[in-house]
Amino acid sequence: MTEEKPIVTSPLQDLLDSNLRWSAMVRRDDPQFFERLAKQQSPKYLWIGCSDSRVPATQIVDLPPGEIFVQRNVANVVSHSDLNCLSAMQFAVDILKVEHIIIVGHYGCGGVQAVLDERRLGLVDNWLRHVGDVAQKHSGVLQALQPMALRNARLCELNAIEQVVNTCHTTVVMDAWERGQKLAVHAWCYSLDDGHMHDLNMHVDSREALHPAHDQALRQLTRLPATPA
Repeated sequence: MTEEKPIVTSPLQDLLDSNLRWSAMVRRDDPQFFERLAKQQSPKYLWIGCSDSRVPATQIVDLPPGEIFVQRNVANVVSHSDLNCLSAMQFAVDILKVEHIIIVGHYGCGGVQAVLDERRLGLVDNWLRHVGDVAQKHSGVLQALQPMALRNARLCELNAIEQVVNTCHTTVVMDAWERGQKLAVHAWCYSLDDGHMHDLNMHVDSREALHPAHDQALRQLTRLPATPA
């Protein structure tokens, strides 16, 4: 007689069970939801945000799955050497034809704080050098802010703005504008304290609009008090 092998329970069974409950709830409320979702996605937005687990893209702007194409990394950086980010951007712009790229930072970002503290974390220090470049560029503004929470908030905002500049300088965005494709790039910053999204007034829809938009965003930012994390 062959001995039956015990059923192995997944160490992630709680998540799998939650998935089943979620699926049943969604199908109960909207029987055609998954049928629609399975069709080709056609989002209008590419969200480039931080990997922080507290900042879920579709949930905080109250959109269903399929409405936002998402790329996330530590401290929402857009680097010209990051093929992951550039590939996601190219697919979103050239294939999905998104109309908006939104760079989304969040107040209290741990990566930003590590830069301000000049703290060594390991391999990620090399990645955070991009944020360090932003901090160095705006060192006069940042050093004038106290306490540290306000300095963190302002660097989170400045980083989102400067990553818009990096995004606009990519060949993906420049080529889209060159062929007349409708595309705009924006900077936001999310507050974990109250769930509110802050528009940083950095909106760029053409090559010519980049520098005026950047100057305007920085001028307006310096007139506003930094938002504490």
